[in-house]
This record gives sequence, C-alpha cells and structure tokens, in this order.
Amino acid sequence: MNKIIYKLSLLLVIAFAGCSKDFLEVEPMGKISSDNYLNTDEEVRLALIGVYDIIQYNYSHGGWSSVFFMKNLPADDCLAAGGGPSDQTEYQNLDDYNFTSASVKIESIWSNFYKTINACNTIINNVEAKEDISPAMASMVAEAKTIRAFTYLDLVSLFGGVPLLTVNPVNTDEYHQPRASVTAVYAQIEKDLNEAIPVLSAKSAYSDADKFRFSKGAAQAILGKAYLYQEKYTEAATVLGTLIGTGEFDLEANFEDVWNASSEFGIESLFEVSYTSQESYDWGTAQWGGGNENNFEIVLEGPRDVYFGLGTTSLNLTLGWGFNLPSAEIGDLFVAEGETSRYNGTLISATDYIATGGEVYATPFVDHDYEGYMRLKFVSKPTEAGTEGVEWLNYTTNWRLLRYADVLLMAAEAYNQSGNDAAAQTELFKVRERAGFSDPISATGTGLFDLIKKERQIELAFEGVRYLDLVRWGDASAELSDLGFTAGKHELFPIPLNEIIANNAINETEQNPGY
Repeated sequence: MNKIIYKLSLLLVIAFAGCSKDFLEVEPMGKISSDNYLNTDEEVRLALIGVYDIIQYNYSHGGWSSVFFMKNLPADDCLAAGGGPSDQTEYQNLDDYNFTSASVKIESIWSNFYKTINACNTIINNVEAKEDISPAMASMVAEAKTIRAFTYLDLVSLFGGVPLLTVNPVNTDEYHQPRASVTAVYAQIEKDLNEAIPVLSAKSAYSDADKFRFSKGAAQAILGKAYLYQEKYTEAATVLGTLIGTGEFDLEANFEDVWNASSEFGIESLFEVSYTSQESYDWGTAQWGGGNENNFEIVLEGPRDVYFGLGTTSLNLTLGWGFNLPSAEIGDLFVAEGETSRYNGTLISATDYIATGGEVYATPFVDHDYEGYMRLKFVSKPTEAGTEGVEWLNYTTNWRLLRYADVLLMAAEAYNQSGNDAAAQTELFKVRERAGFSDPISATGTGLFDLIKKERQIELAFEGVRYLDLVRWGDASAELSDLGFTAGKHELFPIPLNEIIANNAINETEQNPGY
C-alpha cells in the first residue's frame, strides 16, 4: 500500500490552543486563533492530522525517547545492547532499572504525551462548543477523544495517577494541576471511548489514504484494554467480544507476514503509526529536534556490525545500531515451545543465522547484552528504506500498536478471569492455530490463565506489552528481580523531577514510591 502521510507543523496545533488575550498587546501577523479557526471540516481535518503527527514523533524519534522503545526496555524479552554499556546511557539505565526521576528520556515521553493531550483538547473543546457541527466534525472529535484516551492509558499505566487535563490552561494558575487518582484517570478514558465508539467509522469505511486513522474497532480495543488493566473482566469480555463479532479484523494467514510492508494497514492491524521516506533525509536535513517523518528507531534496532555481518544471508536485513537484542530467556522459550512460524518472524539464534549465510562475530562487545539471538521482528530491512538520502534516516516501517492477535489474547484473558473458560479456549486457539499448533486446548482455570500468559509472552514479544503485563499480573518481582526490578518501586516510572519542580500542585511527597 502506498502511504500518504500528511505533515503539519506542531506550531499550527499550538497556535490555536487557548491562551490569554492580553499575552501580547499587538497580535502577531499570521497567528491563528481558535476564534477564527476550526470552523470548517477541512480546518478540523488539518488540525487532527497535526495530532497524528505528534503521535508519529512520540513513537519514533521523540528526542531519542520513543515510547515504543522505552516500553520494551524494562521487560525480560529484550536487552538495551547498542555499542556497549556507555552507548545511550539512559537507555542502558532503563534496561537495568537504574533510572531516576531526573531521566531526560522519561521526562521527554511525559512532555510529549501532554503535547498530544493539549492538541486533542483544543479540537474537542473548540469544535464541541459550536452550535452546529457537521457529521464529519463529529467523527473527527471522536477520533480526538480516542487519541486522548489512548494517551492517558499510556500515562496511567506507566506513571499511575497523573494530572488530568481535559481543558487546556488559559492562565498561569491553571497550569498547576495535582495528580488525579488512578480511578479518575481511567474514568476519563472510559468516558472518552464510550462517547467516541458510537460515532467513529469502521476501518472498512475508510479510504486507503485514511487507514492510518483511529476507527471504531481500534477504540473498542483500547476500551477493552483499559477494562482489562483495571481487572474489570466482565466489561472487557463484553467490549472485546463485540469487536471480535464484527468480523472487521482477522489474523494474517502467516505470522511472518504481519511485519512485512505489504501487510501495513492490513486485516490484522487495528492501529499503527505510519512512517515514510518522502523527506529523503540525509545527515544535514534530518530534524533531530523533532518532526522526522521516518521511523528513526528502526535503525537503532537493526543488527550492529560489531555483533553481526550480513555475509551471504538470505534474510531481508540491513545493518543498524544494535539496540534491543533478544534475551536468552525469550529465545530459549521459543525453542523449548517448538515454535517455527513465530520463531522465524521474531528472532533467530546465532547458529541458525550462520546457517543462512550470515556472520556472528566474537568481539569485546559480545559480553554486553548479547545472549545468542538476533531479533527479526521490527528490524532494519533494505526493502523498507527509501532510495534517496541516507538509508539509516529513511526507514518506512510502521509500528503496529494494536493488532488483532492482541485483541484475541485480551479477550481470552477476560473470559478466563470472568469464568467463561470455553470462550477463552476458543480465542486462544485462534492465535495458536495460526502459529501452527492444532492440539485442542483443554486447560481451565489457573492452568488456562498460565497458557494465556505464555502465549502473550511469545506472540507479542518486543511489542512493548510484556513489562506492563508482568506488572498488572503481579508477576514483575518474580520475573524481573534478577534484572534489577525492585518490588514496590519499579511497577511505575517516576514522575519527572522537573514536573515536580515546576508544578506547584505536586510536591516531593507525592512522588511514586522509591524515587
């Protein structure tokens, strides 16, 4: 599919956010005000595209602080790796649980989340305030509410209670907001999604050019995840069951195909962040402060030449910077479970890589976070790089943030935990059958729950859900303590130190425990 990516300067989004009228005595030329903007479908559309632009930034470059990248590092399926223990020290610290409230990367994702929320608030509040809005405007407001809910779900799952802003500040005092309770944040997430779902279009109703947008099904999946994270299992089973029953989504026939460019926005994709090589970046034109349209994180996760050589390998690979190498634990699990399809689409052992014609080097770096496996899921591929500019700066690989396999596994968990093991077995079997396993599932109760946990670990490896799963299951201490995890502390990231310093409504005693 040809990607059509719209570029809208973040300045546009900021420009029509609410601000005090006496901020300047003379209105600057070219300033866009909410009083004379967001009055047409096209103006709202352009503003909404600007929000997707922020999401694109958050999940890739993000000031070297990709949300996707940082969700993976605390888990037990990947290791920071890179060029050595001093390469991107804050990533290494996140991997080793040495991070503090002064972490620039943690502060960056916090700040970027609130930029996203600010932009959503601007659209929601200004458009809903109008006496009469078009059906298109109503649908785009629903998209903005879904994005706001999606962003708050990231915030509450990573940080716990956070400042809850649904209206943008208009004076200095309003910038100082206390931490809302976890319950209140989830209540707002549920409210936004329950208001959005009846209004949003199905994915099948979108044109090819609009498939990157949040659909009804994506909002249902987010709501189901929010219920699951709160242990509202009956509610989660209901909304996820409804989503499955629509028939809008299905699994790709082959697991390996999920990650190919040809499957972008395909039958298994509920929401993905889209990237392009249209800018043809080189080292001089790449926008290191933000705004990159390419997926810069992909080069960070490609095989590094101090570990691996391409040799004559038949695999679709090109070299990168070697971050996020697989752990021996996850690699050995794939082997022990007799995985074939998912093994081939997720990782490869050194022995098997050499058998393909690739090379594995013995260097001083081998002792740093290399445990015998190379990752194949979300890795740099020559077929997904632009032909102009610098290859490393022009990868087009989309992050798949919500896919149908996750929906099925969430539904299986919700059914199991609400006492409907038969339905749980049905949804779990769909995922296992695609992976090549035909044996019926007979386990029930706790035994079935353990199978669902293992299936999520294998199916969703390196997709940024493992750490959050372990925390919400109460398994993090048992599974992660040998990596540096401290119970009672590392279930959450710290509230950024600069937020506590700048926000008069949050003091040091309200920091998350242990920081």
